[in-house]
Amino acid sequence: MPEATTELGDFLRRRRESLPPASVGIKSVTLRRTPGLRRSEVAERANMSLVYYERLEQGRGPHPSASMLGSIAQALELNADERDHLFRLAGYSTPFEPEFGIEPDPQLVAALDALSPHVPAAIVHELGDALVQNRMNIAIFGDLTGPRKRSTNLIWQWFTCAEYRHWQEPPEQHEQTGQAFVADLRAVVARRGKDPRAVMMVDELRSASTDFAAWWDDHTVAALHCNVKRINDERVGLLELECSVMLSQSTTQRLMLLQPRPGTDTDVRLARLLHTLKGLSLIA
Repeated sequence: MPEATTELGDFLRRRRESLPPASVGIKSVTLRRTPGLRRSEVAERANMSLVYYERLEQGRGPHPSASMLGSIAQALELNADERDHLFRLAGYSTPFEPEFGIEPDPQLVAALDALSPHVPAAIVHELGDALVQNRMNIAIFGDLTGPRKRSTNLIWQWFTCAEYRHWQEPPEQHEQTGQAFVADLRAVVARRGKDPRAVMMVDELRSASTDFAAWWDDHTVAALHCNVKRINDERVGLLELECSVMLSQSTTQRLMLLQPRPGTDTDVRLARLLHTLKGLSLIA
């Protein structure tokens, strides 16, 4: 018996036995000899035959389809991590579920709130939309939150607005940063499958930017990394900021941090900017 098939059956059995009947609205009138749901109850909830489900648990059933696995995941009330594990055990890539009304990840919000007020930070969706910005980030970049539109999407701005690129980084860094955006977006689009929004975004970027189109056709895939940002702020002068990315454990969001580059006067300049904002009552 293949090891993967055995692991799949064992995982299903353990999740079934750990699910209290009362939690899914099943009231027992007789004493149960084993904890959790019966196989027949899982099969009924998943809309499949008992024989089929029994064979899966016993590691001798046919290879289940992705839709069948989705039904089983719902029947066993698996969380997102357990559902992804179920799909991997069956040899599938983890399914993507489109977001309906994106809410900022509370854990990333807590991390953002704990940062020094001198550190510009924002929570950004993996497709480039800013969801939350702290005061310092807004002071430097402007308010990018609100209704989703191209003018507030960080990736779209980078590839379609030369002024935006030159304001953030010196020209010699533009190619490396652009390629990093494309490589990360390729990984994001692959994970999201045929998500219409991701497909449309790529199509529009290909039409709007020859650089994007050329780099997209290179098929480079990599996690996002950031160059040093060098921003000439008219109020306090040159800001040199090192970018780092913190990934959410449960959503498709990232916390983007811009910390003062060691060995520069950026920390002093940010403190001066913070003092100016407080004096203008633009920050608490």
